[in-house]
Amino acid sequence: MPQQIAAIDLGSNSFHLVAAAVREGIQIVDRLKDPVRLAAGLDADRNLDEASQERALACLRRFGQRLAEVPCGSVRAVGTNALRQARNSEAFLVRAQQALGHRIEVVSGREEARLIYLGVGRDLEQQGPRLVVDIGGGSTELAVGEGADPLMVDSLYMGCVSWTMRFFSDGRVNEERMDAAVTAARMELSAVKRRYRGADWDVVLGSSGTIKAVDNLLRDNHLSPDGITPEGCARLRARVIRAGRIRDLYLQGLSETRREVLPGGLAVLIAVLEALRIEQMAASQGALREGLLVDLVGRLTDADTRTATVENQQRRYGVDHEQGERVAKTATAIATAVSDGWMLDERDVRLVGWAAGLHEVGTAIAFAGHHKHGAHMLEHAELPGFTRQDQRAISLIVRGHRGKFLPQDLAAQATLEDDGGRAVIRLALLLRVAACLHRTRSPRPRPVLNAAVEDDLLHLVFPEGYLADHPLTVMDLERTTNAFKRAGLALRYE
Repeated sequence: MPQQIAAIDLGSNSFHLVAAAVREGIQIVDRLKDPVRLAAGLDADRNLDEASQERALACLRRFGQRLAEVPCGSVRAVGTNALRQARNSEAFLVRAQQALGHRIEVVSGREEARLIYLGVGRDLEQQGPRLVVDIGGGSTELAVGEGADPLMVDSLYMGCVSWTMRFFSDGRVNEERMDAAVTAARMELSAVKRRYRGADWDVVLGSSGTIKAVDNLLRDNHLSPDGITPEGCARLRARVIRAGRIRDLYLQGLSETRREVLPGGLAVLIAVLEALRIEQMAASQGALREGLLVDLVGRLTDADTRTATVENQQRRYGVDHEQGERVAKTATAIATAVSDGWMLDERDVRLVGWAAGLHEVGTAIAFAGHHKHGAHMLEHAELPGFTRQDQRAISLIVRGHRGKFLPQDLAAQATLEDDGGRAVIRLALLLRVAACLHRTRSPRPRPVLNAAVEDDLLHLVFPEGYLADHPLTVMDLERTTNAFKRAGLALRYE
């Protein structure tokens, strides 16, 4: 286990960095926060403007200095709703990763909710079922569960920045506008409120800036001795409306940065309390970044959520687990052998292994075209632990492991940081070769072969006489060679 690990939350409102030591648990050793307001930089076409990008890059350079001595594998940095929404997020991420010096991933809303649930539960002493609510800058996450894993997660497109910009953009606050903001938030909640009302929970916990700020404001200004309650929030709402303008809102303990987004965040919180019939909510110190630390420790040990996710998908769709294991073992062995020549890192090797484990999920729909079915399923499924980039890459590798290979489609859609999706194409070739070698589905070990690469050539050397005794394998390898010619890749075998 490394001496230090770190997590970075590129939120729609603020960027957070938390560094920790792992000593019989996770011990926080440092925190950094910057109110970047990334969501405020989304224009009418959902592109991040240059000013917001520069604020973000300046913050990430500072974070990068703090993490200069932390190995890449010990850092997780994730973007949330603003980067999910931004049309130019991929171009921005290239600059952002250069500034930070570490890879940045974008997680889905439901994955964000899972990680928040982990973070809130990290130091939770009481047992029993719980509802977790997180109101961020651009989205609100909900999760219900008991123990380590949530049973239900959702993400809604409303947050303190987006709601403030939508209903209070000129800084004026009145009863009518607040009513409109609360009503709109309740409409967002209408699709999920019945499920959450019907769920069983003993305690409601809120995390992140809006909820912690409201909890402090209610207590510091003697508006609610019990913290976050519907009655307390109604009193705070009256104080906000009485101010008339955001800039004229003065409350004990209210910072200038929180003042700017308080009306929108409060409207969302009031709607959550009303829609889910919550009588009291406690503010938690844990949040997404702490959840990232918990998840990272799992990845560095034997508790990787992604491995469990692959196994769950195999069971769900009736995939032959043993066959998946055989193909994955061969694909990762070849990928490891050629990793230096093709500049594949540990992540790439694991990607092809996960893709191998899931390459037959499409047979749950039909064998014909199952590579296409599987690719579509994997791109759009909820895969806990996987980022959007990794999920897209796995989908594309599965799509390319069989049938007509369309390199232009893979290159256009690939989100790996390489030249036009080249790593995805190469990994798809390796998975196709591995699937060919295990087509008989025999439990016997595959032949011991040597693999080497030179530029875009993959060279496989089989034991003497093996190919002569396996004509079906030769035919499959010939088809694989032809399929990848269009991608500028060559396969030679002997």
